[in-house]
Amino acid sequence: MIRRPSPLWWLFPLLVGLLLAGCVASPPAWMFEWTGEEETLGQVQGMLQLAGGLVRPQPRLARYEPVAHTGMNPFGINVFLEQEVDPWKQERTLQMVAAAGFHWIRQSFPWEDIEVHSKGDFIDRRNDLDGDGEVDPVDAWAKYDRIVDLAERYNLEVIARLSNPPSWSRADGDARGTHAPPDRLEDFGDYVYTVVSRYRGRIRYYQIWNEPNIYPEWGEQPVDPEGYTELLCLAYRRVKEADPNAVVISGALAQTVALDPGPGPGAGLNDLIFLQRMYDAGAADCFDILAVNDYLLWSGPTDHRLHPLTINYGRFLYLRDIMVVNGDAHKPIWFSEMNSNAVPNDPNIQDWGRYGQVTLEQQARYAPMAYQRAMEDWPWVGVINFWFFKRASDEERNQSWYYFRMVEPDFTPLPVYDAMREYIASLVPTLYPGVHQEDHWALEYEGEWERVADEGAVLGAYVRARAGARVSFPFEGNRLVLTPGPESGRISVRIDADVPRSVALEGRPVVLFSARRDEVHHAEIVVVEGWGSVDAFTVYGR
Repeated sequence: MIRRPSPLWWLFPLLVGLLLAGCVASPPAWMFEWTGEEETLGQVQGMLQLAGGLVRPQPRLARYEPVAHTGMNPFGINVFLEQEVDPWKQERTLQMVAAAGFHWIRQSFPWEDIEVHSKGDFIDRRNDLDGDGEVDPVDAWAKYDRIVDLAERYNLEVIARLSNPPSWSRADGDARGTHAPPDRLEDFGDYVYTVVSRYRGRIRYYQIWNEPNIYPEWGEQPVDPEGYTELLCLAYRRVKEADPNAVVISGALAQTVALDPGPGPGAGLNDLIFLQRMYDAGAADCFDILAVNDYLLWSGPTDHRLHPLTINYGRFLYLRDIMVVNGDAHKPIWFSEMNSNAVPNDPNIQDWGRYGQVTLEQQARYAPMAYQRAMEDWPWVGVINFWFFKRASDEERNQSWYYFRMVEPDFTPLPVYDAMREYIASLVPTLYPGVHQEDHWALEYEGEWERVADEGAVLGAYVRARAGARVSFPFEGNRLVLTPGPESGRISVRIDADVPRSVALEGRPVVLFSARRDEVHHAEIVVVEGWGSVDAFTVYGR
């Protein structure tokens, strides 16, 4: 189907005129809210590009489609606990992560570090730990058991990344790189099944691979969306066999416009093309959550420009469009990695400027803004994982990617750590425009609410309670609709300081609030008689 361009082409000359007038009549700072640019020239160019974008077809986003695995605490962070030699450093990492207000850690469980020497062998015989010249066998699981124990101690949920095959899984060893898939995908499936079985009930979210669309994450060979889809589908089946309640996250797609599948530096396949080829190969049945890496490379988090050849914070909206077209509007997108690069002014650093450059002050300012924009504008986005907390040492200071860090190897926090800690501590979870489920983290329940599984409910479940129970929450928009469960009852609804009004529930959506303007309001719902129930809240606005 060919989509027609936007009928708003006539706004282009009007916006250009207004833009030029605005630059003369007022400071250009307001343009940062649209372009993510801080310099005047970049802001002017960005606004012109925005105006030109009005003539292009816009992504189909299905804002008011119910989406699973959203509405939870969105604050995640990448950690490298398996690389910390000293146990106290593992614990100190999670202490600081929890103290900053993060809820999730994205942690690798590398196959090569668990089933090290051969299939079914979970004893690590690589190191002389006591210096006596003899190899000291170690239970390869011990390190990861401790990581899971520590995460539970600090009330952190784990996103386990499963990747990095051992050399024994390939006949040519590491000749095709340490990231190349195994010769027998069934061996990878067995590893996946073993990890998920071991942590059943303790880890729910598992990610299969990382950045399969760029070099060298698929090894010293061309990237292969069909090959990756085959691996993903096998892993999906084995995850569900080991734990039917587990959730499968696809390997995070890297932002790239490359069209050279490689191998070789700079090679890769455009993330939009890679995803469509995954769908063509049958990937729709093989993941619950689509993962992307969504960096702030050459502009800030407020950049609203959209072009298929532009890499910015909003680029992933084209991936959302592909999901909608392929019937996956009900699935969420999670960001596996997000941050801006505070690399120093030192061209001797490897790949200097490859990831853009911001100051430490900008990095600290941009990260909270990125989380806030996602919550306000993109209801289909779930967890956003900051990249990254810290490295085990400073040996990589000569590489540009090292400067995405939040904390130095000696645990000295950088400005972005304090900025995120203060932002999370002050945040009031809110329902923004979109469809939100009964378990959204902004909803505060009081009383005896029970969860009911129901195939007829939005996403398969709702909550209900008898008289006296209540739920309250803030929302921002101009209309609030409650989708209740099937039971009859009556509730009292109070919006802000208004007089409470009585609303009958009869199993159909009911409008609780309507106004002309988008504003922040506070809703309180009390069950008066019969059953009060919540299946979903829909907030309309903007």
